[in-house]
Amino acid sequence: MLKKSLFQLHWFFGITAGLVLALMGITGAIWSFQEELLRLFNADVLKVEVRQEGVLPLPELVRRAELAQGDKVAMLWVDTHADTAARLFFTPPPGERRGELRYADPYTGELKGEVTGLGFFNLMLQLHRFLAMGDTGRQITGACTLMLIFFCLSGLYLRWPRRALNWRVWLSFDWAKKGRAFNWDLHAVAGTWCLLFYLLFALTGLFWSYDWYREGLNKLLADKPAAGEQHQRGAGRGRPGPQAADAKAAPLVVDYDAIWSNLKDAAGPRLASYNLRLPPGGGQPATLFYLLDDSAHERAFNTVTLDPATGQIKRHERYTDKSFKAQLLQSVYALHVGSYFGLPGRIILTIASLTMPLFFVTGWLLYLDRRRKKRQVRAARGSVDTANASGDSWLIGFASQSGLAEQLAWQSAGQLQAAGLPVQVRSLAELGEDELRQARRALFVVSTFGDGEAPDSARGFERKVLGQPWALQHLNYALLALGDRQYPHFCGFARRLQAWLAERGATTAFSPIEVDSADQNALQQWQQALGQLTGARPLAAWQPPSYGNWRLVRRERLNPGSQGAPVYLLGLSAEHPSVWDAGDLVEVLPRHSQARIDAFLQGLGLDANLPVQLEGLVEPLGQALASRQLPTSREHLVGLHAQALVDSLIPLGAREYSIASIASDGVLELIVRQERHADGSLGLGSGWLTEYLPMDGHASLRLRRNSSFHLPAASVPMVLIGNGTGLAGLRSLLKARIASGEQRNWLLFGERNRAHDLLCGRELQGWLDSGDLARLDLAFSRDQAEKVYVQDVLLQQGEELRRWVAEGACVYVCGSLQGMAGGVDAALKGLLGEELVERLIEDGRYRRDVY
Repeated sequence: MLKKSLFQLHWFFGITAGLVLALMGITGAIWSFQEELLRLFNADVLKVEVRQEGVLPLPELVRRAELAQGDKVAMLWVDTHADTAARLFFTPPPGERRGELRYADPYTGELKGEVTGLGFFNLMLQLHRFLAMGDTGRQITGACTLMLIFFCLSGLYLRWPRRALNWRVWLSFDWAKKGRAFNWDLHAVAGTWCLLFYLLFALTGLFWSYDWYREGLNKLLADKPAAGEQHQRGAGRGRPGPQAADAKAAPLVVDYDAIWSNLKDAAGPRLASYNLRLPPGGGQPATLFYLLDDSAHERAFNTVTLDPATGQIKRHERYTDKSFKAQLLQSVYALHVGSYFGLPGRIILTIASLTMPLFFVTGWLLYLDRRRKKRQVRAARGSVDTANASGDSWLIGFASQSGLAEQLAWQSAGQLQAAGLPVQVRSLAELGEDELRQARRALFVVSTFGDGEAPDSARGFERKVLGQPWALQHLNYALLALGDRQYPHFCGFARRLQAWLAERGATTAFSPIEVDSADQNALQQWQQALGQLTGARPLAAWQPPSYGNWRLVRRERLNPGSQGAPVYLLGLSAEHPSVWDAGDLVEVLPRHSQARIDAFLQGLGLDANLPVQLEGLVEPLGQALASRQLPTSREHLVGLHAQALVDSLIPLGAREYSIASIASDGVLELIVRQERHADGSLGLGSGWLTEYLPMDGHASLRLRRNSSFHLPAASVPMVLIGNGTGLAGLRSLLKARIASGEQRNWLLFGERNRAHDLLCGRELQGWLDSGDLARLDLAFSRDQAEKVYVQDVLLQQGEELRRWVAEGACVYVCGSLQGMAGGVDAALKGLLGEELVERLIEDGRYRRDVY
């Protein structure tokens, strides 16, 4: 309950206060380097020539400046050794707290010109501290700063992992993730990197937001005043602001010679800079801050309080004489901007400040994703009637972190109810002994959070229920497990639930189905399995596939001179790192050639450059038509305007290909044969990939998991059989086997002619020579009078095949369904017997990927 409440507050405050904090972060980062930026753009004003004789004495500098300005100096900053112009504030006009700022050469007393950018940086400071809204803005920024402390502490609690001592869990990014998983990873991991810096920002920033906080820090950190002294209010400010003028005050008299003499005596030869602040009238003390050459940081001031009329020192506070906590109090500003830690500290804190908008953006994306999934859940829930739930109802329990598991649970309930079955949908958090004992049939749709952890809503269930010695022999269940295979403990929570149910005697209606990153194929498998239970086929897939942009980086013909159609090895690179398993497939959205589009538009009276809308985007008509089915007969399209023409056409369907490489290659490779129609035109998918898609052009691809053609889990021999472009799927399996050190691989491959059609011949021969391929048997149908196919070679090697199968070999077949696949299946049954072949299929030792 606590975690759920903290999470609700975390995102609610985040989407409200996040924008203010993002603005404060950007403006604070800009302000923190204002002096360097001003010097960069105003070098002629703010940089001066360092003279060997040193800066002018204070009295002379003031005399020359006042003579040139025609006004009295009220405040000045001077660096005694640097090439930096001195800053002087003159007497403020009535009602104002600060007078005109001028810059002067401290070595000559010459007043400098105007400084460009001062107004901009003053605005940045106003936005950072007050949102440029005065005291109202100060209250808002103060409240948001308090929320920042809450974000840091609640975020730390909410993401606390099971393996808390593993630093990689806390600090490492996984750039291969996409979508919500990447946004969450970025939000959480970057937040961990910045957590200490944000706490530092907040704990120091509150000093300027609330009087009660400042007074509390003074009481907590300030040194006790010496006997007879009263501690100065606001001592931790470092540089207090100018005092307001008192109309009744006596005229101000300043003995600059005495002040300068006392300053030199107090600081000695190591004086690096000083700041004199005069009171607005007589009878009030002046304040003199100075830094030495070896000062700890830019705010490690020594402070002198003196009588301006005589220069007599009333109090002298040295930074080094203070306790550590009092030094921290005086260094609040230096801590806030990072200068307490030198230039590296300033840079690090500025970068951390600039990343503040990242958390606002990722937080909003995560929030919108949750809202979208909640809407989908409500839509799925709205179609399910649970009012008539009874003891004979199907129990559907879900455990969801992001909402997908809950959505799928309700969709599953809708599928069961559509078949006439009563259902009740419950969160695992609501399930206990009574519910599980009463249920006879159940579906569990559970996600795994992070690396094997239960979702937040199911942690109590795992703690209270899993491990209990309840008898559940009456329960028949099915399990849908959602996870991310990039984590070592893939679907860890679901597997622990499954193991506990098995220990308690529950039986499975069908094997558990594991879903990697919402894989559509696995979800469809779950729908089909439910359909077999209910006798009703699912009407449609629950989620549409999504495609990514992949760049064509390689196109090489593999069979030059062949009598058959050209075969190409294609290499494609993803915009973001992508992962797939050997044996997986890819779906490609093809596009028409420009010649086909021009021919289609001829006679329709439409310009290919006319703008149209397609899926919410504006693009030229020709580009939009490239992704639509173009009918041969166009009579019914004559007279339509461009948008109506596009709207009337059906999108092209995807083409499916076996992946010929492994993810560690860094490039997704396909082996594609050009298909030609009777009229000589190229096939749509093969023509797009092998001819019309330009090099470095982009194609829309979607990876599809093909778990039925994945490598066996055990280290066993493997027999791979295929023909033509079926080599693609077998090649990926071989690459994965070789990468894992497995050498008991036997490839049987068939094509037309050895001279031209031995696809990837050098690579295969290299594997054979290195021992990574134990056997390579080839069948070339056109190299002799009698045609020989791969199934014929298999029959010739029957004795060897039986020996490999007896040693536990798995048989994988990839290639054309017509001819090869049927012939190989018949050959296997003839060599091994139908009973053994059926057992191989049931045991997952005979797998086919045919088309």
